[in-house]
Amino acid sequence: GWCLYLFTKKGIRLEGISEFLLPLYVKEIHSRKDSPLVLQSDRNVTVNARNHMGQLTGQLTVGADAVEAQCKRFEVRASEGEKVLFSADEDEIIIGADRLKVTGTEGAVFGHSVETPHIRAEPSQDLKLESPTRSLIMEAPRGVQVSAAAGDLKATCRKELHLQSTEGEIFLNADIIRLGNLPMGSFSSSPSSSSTPRQTIYELCVCPNGKLYLSPAGAGSTCQSTSNICLWS
Repeated sequence: GWCLYLFTKKGIRLEGISEFLLPLYVKEIHSRKDSPLVLQSDRNVTVNARNHMGQLTGQLTVGADAVEAQCKRFEVRASEGEKVLFSADEDEIIIGADRLKVTGTEGAVFGHSVETPHIRAEPSQDLKLESPTRSLIMEAPRGVQVSAAAGDLKATCRKELHLQSTEGEIFLNADIIRLGNLPMGSFSSSPSSSSTPRQTIYELCVCPNGKLYLSPAGAGSTCQSTSNICLWS
């Protein structure tokens, strides 16, 4: 290609395609006004930074397959230049954007722990915490709070559900407390007759092992420690 050299007060102005066979030492390189600056190579383009002793301190390589940066700290700043959007060094990676959005179908996968003060779902979307093959554990030294301000709170499991307080109490506070599917015990102080009215009130009994069952209410307590419910549990 051709190239036209113009010597001005600000330096040398090149018009056309320029090719340098030996190293070129300049303080600044500017493109023409309203035109992009293109650095092109048949293999890759590498930008090196060295300290006063000539040691390589930073390198940016644009290749055919990848863009690689080698430096002690890599930063991406906002257009204003003050806010750090992304930074990485040997110790940590910081994402300073207001929102981190992962659009992949598999979501975000973390090989180790994740530390965050808040987990929130998108508007009008449910938040799901799931461990498909192992247990899901939530622990906090100052308490764990689960609340549903405008809906139901439901806990289901395939086997046993344990509510345990080692030093405090378990407090159930509601307008209505129901214990469904309790087994029905039997109690008979006198032979039953066909004129006996239908039983509608029951007594809540507790076996020695803590199991609950219902017993027909009477003038006195009808709970029996030898109830078949307690013996079979």
